[in-house]
Amino acid sequence: MRYLKGFYMSLGMFSGIPLPFHVWDEKYVPIMVASLPMVGLTIGLIWWLAGVLVIALEIPLMIGAAILTLAPFFIAGFIHLDGYMDTSDALLSCRSFEERQRILKDPLVGSFAVVMLGILFLAQFAAMYTIAEQGQYLALVISVSVVSRCCSAFSIYVLRHSHQSNYTSMMSQNISVSNKLFVLTIAFVAARFSYLYAGGLGSAVVVAVILGYVLAMRRVYKSFDGISGDLLGYSMVIGELFGLLAFAILHNTGWWV
Repeated sequence: MRYLKGFYMSLGMFSGIPLPFHVWDEKYVPIMVASLPMVGLTIGLIWWLAGVLVIALEIPLMIGAAILTLAPFFIAGFIHLDGYMDTSDALLSCRSFEERQRILKDPLVGSFAVVMLGILFLAQFAAMYTIAEQGQYLALVISVSVVSRCCSAFSIYVLRHSHQSNYTSMMSQNISVSNKLFVLTIAFVAARFSYLYAGGLGSAVVVAVILGYVLAMRRVYKSFDGISGDLLGYSMVIGELFGLLAFAILHNTGWWV
């Protein structure tokens, strides 16, 4: 029962899926973090089903691609997109460390956030258009969603937390070895599924998600001297974009055949 409660808490905090009631108990927070990949699985399954419907209903390709571009952000309740925008504003300001920290917490939307949001949507739309046009291996979006959240869970476990972030510090407390092993197991299962489902293409997509996440986290970790919820969201969005771009480009070229 405690694992179900931890998953329910994770679903309520890290997604926009409507839930019948609110549950919060701090003793289940470690399970809540370990359940992040399962939230990714839930979001990924809905994302995939949306793609199946778009193809089955023969929705015009450009409209279908727009739906699939926006779907993961809607399902996640825009929580990670918010972190992406806040981090972009602070990171691209090229200000002092203290000023970057201030901008990161500023509720106002700056010009860099708007520009980076436009770049993100343009790139993700191009990727989803290509993927929807091919109409194959669409279930790889499930792996993209799961693996990016495995990366976030492990970042919470192993990286130093920003002194301004009580949120992530709280989530890193009392983490057991079994929680870490669970996240690693889910990551392995997602990678294995991707390979069995799409061969080299599936493996390349998983690697691209991890690579994108690591590159993004490496940059923000140095810039902000630790991690926070916003930085996790930023890295997750970048990781998923890398995975989708790899999916679109490599599938289109047919290199794995």
